[in-house]
Amino acid sequence: MSTPTESNAPVLLYDGVCGVCNGAVRTILRFDSRGTLRFAALDSDFARDIIARHPYLADLDTVVFVRDPGSSRETVSTQSAALLQVADYLGGFWKLALAARVIPPAVRDRLYAAFATVRYRVGGQYDTCPIPPPEVRSRFVDATYG
Repeated sequence: MSTPTESNAPVLLYDGVCGVCNGAVRTILRFDSRGTLRFAALDSDFARDIIARHPYLADLDTVVFVRDPGSSRETVSTQSAALLQVADYLGGFWKLALAARVIPPAVRDRLYAAFATVRYRVGGQYDTCPIPPPEVRSRFVDATYG
């Protein structure tokens, strides 16, 4: 299997001001042995272009896992399915989370939505999206990508 290039590497869209989401991104960075998963805030130009290609995402405030971004093969997964995509991507012991696939997606997504409503109370909220440290900055899609 070939390593994804920067242009077709998967991208995780996340709430850039959410403390829980930023903590999750830091965890993913720590365990991403391939070092190819990229990240973009939901309010970035990159994310807006993804949403324009998938209009049903417009009213969602959720994590989005994007495979083959910008290509004719582009696919998106949201909510619990996106989290399972991340677990699958990370591999190793993270694959244990894939056992959650036995839970019906509607139930998983209700649980996801319930947590999402309290995520700012649990993990706090930033005024602006934090700037990633220099050693991983290249993994974050610029707001002025293109």
